[in-house]
Amino acid sequence: MSDMIVRLSGVTRSFEQGGVRIDVLRGVNLTVAPGEIVALLGPSGSGKSTLLQAVGLLEGGFGGSIAIAGTEASALSADERTTLRRDRIGFVYQFHHLLPDFSALENVILPQLVAGRARAEAEARARELLDALGVGARLDHRPSQLSGGEQQRVAVARALANKPALVLADEPTGNLDEATADRVLAQFLELVRGEGSAALIATHNERLARAMDRVVRLHEGVLE
Repeated sequence: MSDMIVRLSGVTRSFEQGGVRIDVLRGVNLTVAPGEIVALLGPSGSGKSTLLQAVGLLEGGFGGSIAIAGTEASALSADERTTLRRDRIGFVYQFHHLLPDFSALENVILPQLVAGRARAEAEARARELLDALGVGARLDHRPSQLSGGEQQRVAVARALANKPALVLADEPTGNLDEATADRVLAQFLELVRGEGSAALIATHNERLARAMDRVVRLHEGVLE
């Protein structure tokens, strides 16, 4: 089906280390439908981050076919891949990677300005997202003034700021205590569903994975 947000066919990725070839991804096939939230489950070192890099068009060197929102990535120039990534994909990482010299509000406004949105519209969108995530009272605080859970909520808002078709998250609550992780994930999933985005969320936590629509497991470079 051409309407899939993610379509991977036979995706491979190998590295050379000490003269030895290491096959990290070995013919991965995966589809993610519009609005679907998929948990990518696997232990550390199973290749989850590498697979997210493939889907996020973050680096080259992958074999097979990677199509995002109906666009085949291999047919694009580097600039076209950057534009597709900017306009169609949002990212949340285990560590928030917020810009330390900017406030929570500014961290969510900036990616929208880069995408060409007017300042007033970008600020309204940022306030809406941060309010929905429960950090509306912390808009003017810099990341160093926020708790870990608050920082990750800001990172979620930033990922959703440009209304992406796809959200990719790599252990998004892995750096939080269990109670905070549960709250942040619940807010994250509620907001993603409300936005109508698809999501692929890498985790090693079976309990958290059960909160999502579907679970796929990566084992020795192959999806089970």
